[in-house]
Amino acid sequence: MFGVIEGTGVEVYDPRFHRIVPGSARIERLWSGSRWAEGPAWFPAHRTLVWSDIPNDRMLRYDEATGHVGTFRQPARNSNGNTVDLQGRLVTCEHGGRQVTRTEHDGSVTVLASHWQGKRLNSPNDAVVKSDGSIWFTDPDYGIGSDYEGNKGEAEIGRCHVYRIDPQSGALAIVADDFAKPNGLAFAPDESALYIADTGASHDPDGPRHIRKFELTKEGTALGRSEVFATCTAGLFDGFRFDATGRLWTSANDGVHVYDPDGTLVGKVLIPETVANVAWGGPKLNRLFICGTTSLYAVMTHTNGATWPRG
Repeated sequence: MFGVIEGTGVEVYDPRFHRIVPGSARIERLWSGSRWAEGPAWFPAHRTLVWSDIPNDRMLRYDEATGHVGTFRQPARNSNGNTVDLQGRLVTCEHGGRQVTRTEHDGSVTVLASHWQGKRLNSPNDAVVKSDGSIWFTDPDYGIGSDYEGNKGEAEIGRCHVYRIDPQSGALAIVADDFAKPNGLAFAPDESALYIADTGASHDPDGPRHIRKFELTKEGTALGRSEVFATCTAGLFDGFRFDATGRLWTSANDGVHVYDPDGTLVGKVLIPETVANVAWGGPKLNRLFICGTTSLYAVMTHTNGATWPRG
């Protein structure tokens, strides 16, 4: 470890980290009261953050201008990951519904994916929207293993895959089929690669606890060769986002781990709870919102979130 910035909840492992987190950085605890906070999504038009509280079957909303937190939706079919599409609509992965949905501007809900070849999905976990409008999502079985984060049920497909929803036809295609428990995912800022976490170690001590980097094919609709980008040293990686310069900010048991594009762990934002996911927000996309187990946190940075993908 290169050094510790005293009293800030930040650990520096590489001098490069000093340039992206100010020495005066303080971790703000904005709200507390959830059982498992997940899936933050930022809406710039009205400066609000929407996130999931999976076991409590609700979605919450934070108003940055007032600091107020209220209920966005309840029941919420045990929603998990959320993101925003090209038209500013909410895209949600639902454990309880075993589907991916879109909330229209009038508040109605459209089901985008629920079955693969006639069989129900497991429990969609996290999603990302590519700049061509396609939606890519992971489908582990965490939401059907018990009634805690969804509804206990049968795994009809029998495997945990990563899928792509075509923006024109709505057709569903498997893009990766060699994961134990595919979890968080995000495109590199230039969309040349897709990064996907595998949290197989949650159920198998010898299972994967890493993030894989996949090259995209020339057409940008399928995945090519892959390599392990980073392996978690504190629990498991879950959700993550990129900043505009290609650094990866990922959840872990002790906070947020920050990786340079070359794969170097340059620093950590320490949080006193297990972190599930993060999202960039604020008027300049330089405020990182952090979903801890029971709480919503935030920290100001010297960098900005990637405009695409929204994550």
